[in-house]
Amino acid sequence: MAEIERESMEYDVVIVGAGPAGLSAAIRLKQLDAELNVVVLEKGSEVGAHILSGAVLDPAGIDTLIPDWRDRDAPITVPVKDDNFYLLGEAGKIRLPNFAMPPLMNNHGNYIVSMGNVCRWMAKQAEELGVEIFPGMSCSEIVYGEDGRVAGVVAGEFGKNADGTPGEGYEPGMELLGKYVFLSEGVRGSLSKEVIAKFDLAKDSEPQKYGLGMKEIWEIDPDKHREGSVTHTMGWPLGSNAGGGSFIYHLDNNQVYVGFVVHLNYENPHLFPYMEFQRFKHHPMVAELLKGGKRVAYGARAITEGGYQSMPKAVAPGVALLGCSVGLVNVPRIKGNHNAMLSGIAAAEAAHSALNNGRAGDTLDAYDAELREGPIGKDLRRVRNVKPLWSSKGLLASLTIGGFDMWTNMIGLSVLGTLKHGKNDAEATGRAADFKPIDYPKPDGTLSFDRLTNVSFSMTNHEESQPAHLQLLDASIPIDVNLPEYAEPAQRYCPAGVYEVVEEEGKDARFVINFQNCVHCKTCDIKDPSQNINWTVPQGGDGPNYPNM
Repeated sequence: MAEIERESMEYDVVIVGAGPAGLSAAIRLKQLDAELNVVVLEKGSEVGAHILSGAVLDPAGIDTLIPDWRDRDAPITVPVKDDNFYLLGEAGKIRLPNFAMPPLMNNHGNYIVSMGNVCRWMAKQAEELGVEIFPGMSCSEIVYGEDGRVAGVVAGEFGKNADGTPGEGYEPGMELLGKYVFLSEGVRGSLSKEVIAKFDLAKDSEPQKYGLGMKEIWEIDPDKHREGSVTHTMGWPLGSNAGGGSFIYHLDNNQVYVGFVVHLNYENPHLFPYMEFQRFKHHPMVAELLKGGKRVAYGARAITEGGYQSMPKAVAPGVALLGCSVGLVNVPRIKGNHNAMLSGIAAAEAAHSALNNGRAGDTLDAYDAELREGPIGKDLRRVRNVKPLWSSKGLLASLTIGGFDMWTNMIGLSVLGTLKHGKNDAEATGRAADFKPIDYPKPDGTLSFDRLTNVSFSMTNHEESQPAHLQLLDASIPIDVNLPEYAEPAQRYCPAGVYEVVEEEGKDARFVINFQNCVHCKTCDIKDPSQNINWTVPQGGDGPNYPNM
C-alpha cells in the first residue's frame, strides 16, 4: 500500500483526551496566554461520552483552576453530608467508626458529581477562552520528529475495511502537530503506552497496578433517598478471592451511584468481577435500598492503583503524560480527579514557561518535578503503602497496618518506608487447575442483570465494518495457551462480554472477539495472563455514550 499522505495543522500545544486533566491543561494554557493555539482531541462522540468515575470530587483541583466555579453554574452541587464505612459479611455488616479513619479519609467539603457532566461544563469554559475542541477524533498514531521527539498525533482516520485496508469512503485523517503534546487519555491509553515503552519511562518505577470499576445509576424510591450520603464497603462478596470494595453515593433527583471495584491482581482465574458486582447488590443492606427502583445506566473502566511508587517519568522530548496516563489515584480515598486537574495545571504552566523562553519539543522536567514534589506527590506519598499491603497481606492488614501507616505519614513519619508491588496484574494470575471454579447465582433481572443486557445501558456502538480495535499479538494463544492453563479468563474479566470461547460439537474451540460490545475499560490489555491483547482506539465517536457517569 502506498504511503498515506496527510494534511497537517500546527498548534502550540496538542492535547489528547477531554477528561479533567486535558481540559484543565487547556484552560490553564489560555488563562496564561490567550494567544496560544491549543487544541483538544476527544475520541468520544462528545465530551463526557467516555467519562466514568465514582465520583466524590475533592474540589482542590477546580478551586485552583477556576476559583469562581460556584458562580458559573458548575454541575458541582451536591455536598457530602455523611460518611459511612462498612465491613460486610454475607448477611450482616459492621460499621467502622469514622473517628478511627485518618483525616484524609474525611469527605467533608467534597461533592458527589457526574464527572461526565463536569467535563462537559469544563469544555464550555475552555471554548469560551478560545480552545479548539474536536470530539469524535480518535488519535491513532504518534508523529515523531526527525530528532525522535514526539511532534504530534494522527487524528480522524475513518473508513478502513475490516482487514485494515482503505475502504470506499476512506479518510486518512490529519497530522496535528504541536510544540508540545499532552497525553491525557485516561487509564492505559494506547499512545501513552507506546510513549512509556519507547522512552523507557517506567524503568525506575514499580509495576503499575489496576482495579476494574463497574458502576450503575439507579433511580430509587424517594423515601429511601438521602441526598449527599456516601457509603463505602469492603469484604463480602469478594472475601479472600480478591481485593476491592463498593461505593454507594446519593446524588440529586432520587438517583444513586452504585459501584463496585475489583483489584486486578487476583489469582483465581475463575473469578468473574462483573458477577461479583451483581451478587453484591443482593446483600440485604443494598437490596433494601434498591428495592422498587430501576437501573438507568451502566458502565465500566479500569482504575490506576499503583500510586506514588508506580508513577512513570511523566515527560519525554515533546510530550507530557497527564492524569491517569501517569496514575494519580489516591486508592484509600478512591479519588483521582482532583489530582488529574492539578496535573493538567502543572503541565500547562511548565509548557507556558518553556514557550515563553523560546523552547519547543524538549523535555518539560519542571512538570515531572512538580508532580512528585508538589501537592499531587504529597497526596500520594502518604498513602503509598496501603495498596501493596492489601495486595500482599489482605484486607485486615490494609485496614490496620495501612491505617497506622497513614496516620504516621500525616506527621511525615513512616516506619514501613516505601513498600513494593512486585508482580504486575497479568503475572499475578494463577493456573486454573490450582483453584476451584466459582458458582455464581443467575441474575434475577430485577437487582442483578446479565452482561449483555447491562451493556445496552451504556449506549455503546461501534461501526462493525472497521478493523477490530482489540488486537491479538498471536491468534493461537487464547485457545492453545490461555484456555488449558487459565480457563481463558477473558471470558470473565471483561465487564462487557466482548470475549467468548465457542465450542461446537465436532469442531475445534474458537476464540471470538465481539468488539462491538467494548466499553473501553481496557481490562483485557491489563489482565490477560499472556499479555496477548493490545487495546487500540476504534474510529472516532465509537464506544460508549455515557449520559451522567
